[in-house]
Amino acid sequence: MSTSDGAFMRSLSEISEEETVRLSVDLVAASRRNLGFLRLVSESHWLHEKPTILESIRRYDQLWMPLISDLYNGSTPPMILPPLDIEWVWYCHTLNPVSYRQYCESRFCKLIGKATIFNEENEEYALNRCKEIWVQRYPTEPFENESDSNLQHPVSILHEDLHLLNEVSKQRHLYTKFSEPYYSEIVYLIAARQRYKGFLYMMHRFADTCSILVPTSDILLMWLTHQSYPIAYALDTKGLEEEMRKVVGPWEVVKEEGIEDTKKLWERIYDQPYEKAGGLAIGKAVEIKPPIHWEVTDTDVNAKYSSMLPRFLLEVCLTVKLKSKMKPLSCDASKEFLRLQMVRCHRELKTDKPLCNFTSQRWRKALHLYCEFGTKGLVLEVRQRGGRCIKGSSLRESVTFLWNDLLRAPSLTLSKEIDQTVRVATSITPPAQASYLLKCVPDRVSDDSGAMISDVILKMNQYRPQEGRWLSRTVLDHAGRECFVIRFRVGSGFWRRGPETPSAVKWEDRIIEIREGHWSYVAGSIGRAPEKVVGSAKPKDPPEGWHSLWNLSTGDELLVRSESSTSSSGLSFSLINQQSTDSAVKLLEGRQMQYEVNNSGSAEETENAPKEKLKQVEDKEDGGFITVVRFSENDPVGKATALLNWKLLVVEFLPEEDAVFVLLLCMSIVRSISEMKKQDVGSLLVRRRIKEAKLGERDWGSVILHASSYSPSICSPYLQTWYWNAKAVMGSQDNIPRLPAPALTYTQAEGGDRLYKQGIID
Repeated sequence: MSTSDGAFMRSLSEISEEETVRLSVDLVAASRRNLGFLRLVSESHWLHEKPTILESIRRYDQLWMPLISDLYNGSTPPMILPPLDIEWVWYCHTLNPVSYRQYCESRFCKLIGKATIFNEENEEYALNRCKEIWVQRYPTEPFENESDSNLQHPVSILHEDLHLLNEVSKQRHLYTKFSEPYYSEIVYLIAARQRYKGFLYMMHRFADTCSILVPTSDILLMWLTHQSYPIAYALDTKGLEEEMRKVVGPWEVVKEEGIEDTKKLWERIYDQPYEKAGGLAIGKAVEIKPPIHWEVTDTDVNAKYSSMLPRFLLEVCLTVKLKSKMKPLSCDASKEFLRLQMVRCHRELKTDKPLCNFTSQRWRKALHLYCEFGTKGLVLEVRQRGGRCIKGSSLRESVTFLWNDLLRAPSLTLSKEIDQTVRVATSITPPAQASYLLKCVPDRVSDDSGAMISDVILKMNQYRPQEGRWLSRTVLDHAGRECFVIRFRVGSGFWRRGPETPSAVKWEDRIIEIREGHWSYVAGSIGRAPEKVVGSAKPKDPPEGWHSLWNLSTGDELLVRSESSTSSSGLSFSLINQQSTDSAVKLLEGRQMQYEVNNSGSAEETENAPKEKLKQVEDKEDGGFITVVRFSENDPVGKATALLNWKLLVVEFLPEEDAVFVLLLCMSIVRSISEMKKQDVGSLLVRRRIKEAKLGERDWGSVILHASSYSPSICSPYLQTWYWNAKAVMGSQDNIPRLPAPALTYTQAEGGDRLYKQGIID
C-alpha cells in the first residue's frame, strides 16, 4: 500500500456512513431477533432431519416464494412471516446473496426481500396474517410442516433442491457460534455494529491488499443479519459485490495466514487490536473450547429465594503493544514485566508477562479470562525486577480498568498508556448471568429450634436445656455469602449434668431440611438458623434391591444402591417425580455432557494447560461427581442442568434448575453413601466451623483463565473451572493449617461421637 500508515489511520468512532456504507436496516434490533430465531431453530431438532428439510424446501420453492412474490407492492415487502421451517430455508438461502438474487430474478424477475419485523406482538400478527392468506390460497396444504406431510408429497430431489439442501445443511450449527448470552445484550450489539461499519470501511478502501478477509464473531453476526434482509443488503453494498466475496463465511476453514493478514490491515487502519473479548476471528481449523458453559437464560427459577443473588460473568481480553519510540531493550529493560491483578477478589492472582514478549509493530494478546462482575476491574502494573529485595520487584507505574468504564467505552474497549512505554487495550463483553455455584461448609450442631448448641444460647433461654441435635451445613454462594442452612436430624432429647444425654434417632427419622437465609448471630459465630424451611428430604424403607429411599419435598423420589456392575464406583441412582410427567430426570455418574473433562481438546489447549489440569484430565476417577440431566419434549436427547460433587458438597447449576432440589439431591446422596460404606465420605461428622480463606485471598470461580492463556507461570488451580481440579479448588479446608486438636473436640452438651456416627460408622 503506497499510502503511509499515518495518512489513513482512523478511529472507529470517527467513521461516518458517507465514508463507508449507509445501513438501511436497524442491525441492532435485527440481530437480536436473528439470535432468537437461530436459537429456536437449534432447539427444534425435527427441522434438521433430511426428509423434513426436503419437504421444507418444496414448501419454500413451490408455495411460499410464489405467494410472497404476488403480494409484493412495489419495493416494500409485505408484513407477513412464514412458518418456522420455511423461514429457516429462506434465511439460509439469503446467506448466499449471489445465488439468491439469481434465483429471484430468474423466477420472479425481481429481488424479493423480507419485512423488518422485530417486535414480538408484530411477529405474532404477521404470522397469523400469513396463515389466513395461506389457507385461502392453498386450502389443501397445511400451514405447518406436519410430521406426515412427507408421505403426502413425495419429494423428487432436483438439482435446485440439492443446492438448497446444501445451503441449509451447512448452516445447521450456526447458532453455536453465537450461543453465549452476551451476544443479545444491546450494548454488545451497538459495539458490534460500529465494528461492522469499520469492517465495511476497511473492505471498501483497502480490500485490494488482501486476498481474503476473515471477520470476527461480532462482525460475522452483523454481516449475516445484514444478508438476511436481501433488499437492504443489495442496496447498502451496491458496488462492493467483488469485495464482499472476499469475506470468509462461518462454515469455511481458514488458514492462520488469512487471519493474520486481516488483523494487520485492521491494526494499520485503526491502530487497535482486531480481536477482542466476544469477538475472536472465525474459521480457525481448531477452536479452543471455552472453560465455562454459558447459556442464554430465559427464566431464573431461583428468583423466589431472596437469599440468592445471581452470578454474572464477563469475558476479558488484554492486548499489549509497546510504543514505537521505546528504547531497545537493554539489560535493565529486559527485567521489566507487566503484572495483572484484580481490583477486588482473588488477591493471589498476580500474573506476570515480560515486556520482551511484546513488540512495537503488532498488538499481542497477553491474557484472555472470564471474571465475575464483582471483581470490579483489573489493575495493570509495569514493574522491574530487583531493587531492595533481590527476588522482589519495584513498581514503576500502574493503570486501572474498571468494568463500568469499559461498558461505556466505544466498542467496549479502552486503551491506556503505562510508564510512557506500554500501550494496553482492554476489552470486555457485557456481564451476563451464568450458572450458580454453591459450596456447603461445616458448622456447629443445632437444636430442634435451629439454635446452635452453646452456653450463650443456654443462658438466653434461661438455662432451659436445648432439645434435639442436628448436624448443620452453611451454604455459601460464589461471593462467600450465606444463602441457605442445611440441617440433618441425628438425635432427640437433651443433655444435663447427670444421666440425661441425647439419644440417636432411627434412620427413618434422620430427616434433612433446608432453611432459606443466613444465621442470625447473637455472639460471635453463635447464632440461630433462619426460620423459613424451603425443602426437606425424608428417608423411607427402600424397595427390594435398593439400599435407601428418600422422599424429597419437590415431589421427587430418590433411590440409591450399590451395584458394582453399573459404574466404576459401584453406585446406581433412580429419580422419579410423582407429581409431574412433563419431564424425566436422570443422574449420571461423573462429569457428563458440557461438564465432561477429557483430552480431546486442541493441541494448543493441551500444550498450554497447567499440570493440575492435565493430571485431572488423565484421572479416570470422577471423585464424587454426578450430572443431573433433564429430558423433555423440547430436549429429547437430554440437557445437563446441574453438576454436583457429593464428596466436597459443591453444586453448580443453571438458573433454570432449582437450587433446593440440587442441594437435597447432594445431601441425600452423601448421607446414603456414608451409611452404605460405613464411612464419613462427605466429612459430615465435622461439627465445628472451619475457617475459610479470607474473602479476596483465594476465591473459587471469580477469575477463570481461558485455555489460550495458560502458561507455566500461570498454573494455579484457582484459575481453573472448579470441576477440572475440584479437590484443589473447592476443598479449601484441606489446605488451611489445622488448629490444635483441642479446638476440634466437642462438648458433652452436643452429644458424644456415637450419637452422630450411628448409621454411618457403626
